[in-house]
Amino acid sequence: MIEFYPQIRHVHIFAVMLSGSLFALRGAFALAGARWPHFAPVRYLSYTIDTTLLTAALMLVTILPGAVFANGWLATKLVLVVAYVVLGVLAMKRGRTRGVRVGCYVAALATFAMIYTIARAHQPLGFLHAWFA
Repeated sequence: MIEFYPQIRHVHIFAVMLSGSLFALRGAFALAGARWPHFAPVRYLSYTIDTTLLTAALMLVTILPGAVFANGWLATKLVLVVAYVVLGVLAMKRGRTRGVRVGCYVAALATFAMIYTIARAHQPLGFLHAWFA
C-alpha cells in the first residue's frame, strides 16, 4: 500500500483544505444569523468531506503505523484535532450564548491554523518553533 502514499496524502491535504474552508464559511454565516449553514445538504457535505479526511488519515497511519508515536508533531496534531472538533461543535450549535459561539469559532479557527502549521513544519510547535528554537 506504500505505493499509494502520495495519492492518499494529496487526498488528505485536499480534504483538510475543503473541511477548514467549509467550516470557516458555515461558521461565519451561522454567526451572522443565516439559516443555510444548518440545512441538511450542507451538513451532509461537511460529513462527507470529514469522512474522506478521516479515512485518508487512517490509511496514512496504516501505511506508516509507527509514525504516530515516533513523531511528536503528529501526536500533537491529533490532540489538537480533537480540540478543533469540540470547539467547532460548540461554535456551530452547542454554545449556549452568542458570545460563547463566537469565542469557540475564533478558537476553532486558531486551532485549525495551528494544526496546519504543525503539519507543514513537522514540528510540535508549528510556526512557533522558529521563536523557541
